[in-house]
Amino acid sequence: MSKVKTPIYLDYQATTPLDPRALKAMQPYLKDRFGNPHSVDHRFGWEAEAAVSVAREQVAAVIGARPEEIIFTSGATESNNLALKGVMQAYGSKRRHLVSVVSEHKCVLESAQAIARWGFELTILPIQPDGLVDPERLADALREDTALVSVMAVNNEIGVMQPLAEIGRITRQRGVLFHSDAAQAFGKVPLDVEAMNIDLMSLSGHKIYGPKGVGALYVRQRPPVRLVPQMDGGGQEAGLRSGTLSPALVVGFGTAARIAMESQDAETRQISQLSRVFRQTLQAAIPDLGINGSLEQRYLGNLNLTFPGINGDLLLAELRDLSMSSGAACASASEGPSYVLEALGLSEELAQSSLRIGIGRFTTADELEYAAGRIIEVVAKLRPAGT
Repeated sequence: MSKVKTPIYLDYQATTPLDPRALKAMQPYLKDRFGNPHSVDHRFGWEAEAAVSVAREQVAAVIGARPEEIIFTSGATESNNLALKGVMQAYGSKRRHLVSVVSEHKCVLESAQAIARWGFELTILPIQPDGLVDPERLADALREDTALVSVMAVNNEIGVMQPLAEIGRITRQRGVLFHSDAAQAFGKVPLDVEAMNIDLMSLSGHKIYGPKGVGALYVRQRPPVRLVPQMDGGGQEAGLRSGTLSPALVVGFGTAARIAMESQDAETRQISQLSRVFRQTLQAAIPDLGINGSLEQRYLGNLNLTFPGINGDLLLAELRDLSMSSGAACASASEGPSYVLEALGLSEELAQSSLRIGIGRFTTADELEYAAGRIIEVVAKLRPAGT
């Protein structure tokens, strides 16, 4: 094995490195092409607006949407807030019920709780031991006054892929809107809003090797989805998201989306192979290693592993040369074990013995060989004597 440079980055679910090609595309809009894309009276504005339009097309192409259905935001958190709150406020007293899942991202669950405080009704569905929601149970939860179902595409903590197409079929048959937080899936697994009957989809730039601070919300136009804007201002982005767009961030996001679409198949094969070898190496040396979430319905760039009998924080402390996490970055300030792992049925002790390992575009086989060796070494060191 050749020498690797440490620390090795293995936290691709928290964020991804900015792809140099995305950075190169952004640079002109940070300096010479500095115009406001909403300035319609001169060349500087026209250039910026044209670049935004190209990026809108690039993002839309990844999910089979029309460019005019892409609303740029500051990221998936804003998109999720706009989708859930905007839909429920638009329905008002006509439909008062929202359905989501216990393992959703914090910003979806917190938005849902805010909506419940406004007087709407909320159903939070459990997940099965493999991390997947039961579509039949979801169908049973729908009511005449259900306005929206929100189910994420790929879980940020355990990597499982929810059955979007099946859920979309159910919601379409029942006349209920379907939203999916696809921040962890966009550009990594196939997504088609038409085939999956998805009405709203949240996307993020920094999860696909683009810049931080930019994302998008897909909003179906045929038939149209009504949303109440969550910010007042100049009426940009079809009146749904006021505020001056950053052409540099949007161009970086669009470029990253184009690259992801072009390389998705090859990248999936590469990451899946790296993930399998890494997992099998650990399993051979640590027979009681646990894998959280379905291995079949999973994005393999996300491995959530349990090391029974070992505190995950101690394991991380011993592995300063590996950049991993004990849970979602958005919940890093929270005390206690991961709510997603608890929803899987793990005990508090096992949940606290778990780590999330992210493999991505720039991960190498040598890095994973080194990482596996270090993890095996430290696990042996931390094991109680005789175990």
